[in-house]
Amino acid sequence: MRAVIQRVKKASVSVDGNVVGACGEGYLVLLCVMDNDTKEDIPMLSAKIAKLRIFEDENGKINKSITDVSGELLVISQFTLAANCRHGNRPDFLFAAKPDKAKEYFDIFVSDIKQYVPHTETGVFGEHMVVDLVNDGPFTVIIDTDDLKKKKSEL
Repeated sequence: MRAVIQRVKKASVSVDGNVVGACGEGYLVLLCVMDNDTKEDIPMLSAKIAKLRIFEDENGKINKSITDVSGELLVISQFTLAANCRHGNRPDFLFAAKPDKAKEYFDIFVSDIKQYVPHTETGVFGEHMVVDLVNDGPFTVIIDTDDLKKKKSEL
């Protein structure tokens, strides 16, 4: 699974001009399920995101997690994070999971991360969405579960 985590002051997602999900201070998470992902990747990623310390503490040091600051989440499925741009100028998405698997894993991920961050909202899987956000920092982190499974010597 690949996730782009953006620390935000606020974010929302609309479908056909109607807001379907929103969050205040917290993270906008763009999530891509890859073809090689397993269900074991889901709790690993949700725990990593929940424990990621990218908020400032009282001394201005980046040392607090989203749970420490009672933050909120907006999670949006984005298969384009699987883009392969190695050949030509038009990316292919052959490494993205098929829609049925992607939807199942996305739903499990959202359910799993809610145990850490109760205020978690989503976009609408498979729909054209318009995302509006106020990035805080900006502070953006990319996490790939394939990298989380590697030993330091393999990185």
